[in-house]
Formats: sequence, structure tokens, C-alpha cells
Amino acid sequence: MKIEDVDGIGKVSSGKLKKVGIHTAEKLDEVGSKAAFLLVFENVDKSACLSFLYSLEAGCRRMRTVQLPLETKKDLQKFYKSLK
Repeated sequence: MKIEDVDGIGKVSSGKLKKVGIHTAEKLDEVGSKAAFLLVFENVDKSACLSFLYSLEAGCRRMRTVQLPLETKKDLQKFYKSLK
């Protein structure tokens, strides 16, 4: 599946992911949400936000961001804060 076809990954986000070599949902699954976020953060967009990280995780799980478990969101918040 093309990365832009993943629910919650829009045109802008898919463009950023493609710049770091993530063109498919399967590649996102392989890389993982945190590593994909880090690639974008370090190479494309230093201002990448927590919502983008949530979208990546939700994309890996093929769900909407509002469906992410609270514990997952807390873990992602901790990871995000460690980068700032």
C-alpha cells in the first residue's frame, strides 16, 4: 500500500516520509513509528510535531490516532520529549 493511502497520513506527511525513503505502509511497518519520526525529524523537518508521531504509530497499527491506547500515547510523548 502506498504511504499516502494509509489513514491519517496526508499529502504533506507522506512527502516527508518519502524524502527519507518510506514510500509504502510496509516500509513504515518495517522501520517503525519512532524510527520513521526520527528520520524525518533529523533529516527533513526539525519542527515535526507529536501529532505526526501519533499518526505514524496509528498508521503502523492501521487505526485512527484517537484509537491509540493511552499507554501508547504516553510512551510516544516520552520519546518525543526526549528529542527536544
